[in-house]
Amino acid sequence: QIEGAYSLLTITQKKMIGLRDPYGVRPLVLGRLDEAWILSSETCALDIIGAEFVRDVEPGEIIVIDDKGLHSLKPFNKSPNRFCIFEYIYSARPDSIMEGRSVYDVRKAIGAELARETHVEADLVVPVPDSGVPAAIGYARQAKVPFELGIIRNHYVGRTFIEPSDQIRHLGVRLKHNANAAGLKDKRVVLVDDSIVRGTTSVKIVEMVRSAGAKEVHMRISSPPTAHPCFYGIDTPQQSELLAAQYDLEAMAKHIGVDTLAFISSDGLYRALGEKGREMTAPQYCDACFTGDYPIPLVDHDQDPAHHQLSLLDEHD
Repeated sequence: QIEGAYSLLTITQKKMIGLRDPYGVRPLVLGRLDEAWILSSETCALDIIGAEFVRDVEPGEIIVIDDKGLHSLKPFNKSPNRFCIFEYIYSARPDSIMEGRSVYDVRKAIGAELARETHVEADLVVPVPDSGVPAAIGYARQAKVPFELGIIRNHYVGRTFIEPSDQIRHLGVRLKHNANAAGLKDKRVVLVDDSIVRGTTSVKIVEMVRSAGAKEVHMRISSPPTAHPCFYGIDTPQQSELLAAQYDLEAMAKHIGVDTLAFISSDGLYRALGEKGREMTAPQYCDACFTGDYPIPLVDHDQDPAHHQLSLLDEHD
């Protein structure tokens, strides 16, 4: 028995088997290259090798590929679809297609909705690269404020929020980003980023932008506050380390060092995805990192809070 959120792929000498959890939290796609079937977590991998996208593997579906062809099995009881909304915000590559939607276009739509909800007078819209770029483009277009690359990223440094040591995270931010001072001096700047987790990156970015001469710094976030950890495969910190779980909005702004701070609302995020808003009783996506509404019971964590991920093996009575 398997539980939790997963996309699995296993290969034997005679078969390749792909499996997606019944809630569809994690993505899995099916592609084809000549006579070969391909399974991948994202469509961008198919593009890279010149393969054709066939379809998404359905929630709860098992794909078996052997010398007789492709076989589809659906042995699980049907569960409500709860695709991870954070895939659209950050996790997926922007050149992928998720559930028939361009991730890049969704992120621009989120940025536009963010601008409608959180307007502020400014001279420039500056993304925190790279993940903040599409949302910043959408924000700038909606707000009719110039878009500028006021921060330059070093692409040879990896992600910083998952590094376990504060010292390593701080060094990582300095190595990863540098302010483009020529474009920031004496400007009122809107910084657009995808999320705030611990706040480490945000503090250093704001210090950097102010040191470059920005007159005002307003931070806009293209997701609601991340106040709850993910137990479904994303390596987020414990709740006690999440900035939004410790501070209210005003205190967060003071901690980060910005003139104003605002997040997109849950309903605004859902509107950017083509919904009227978030259905409170039956949410259309998994948004547990924002709401604490976990669609799959956290049986491991409930029994022992030291568990930070939900195990895949059902070992419970």
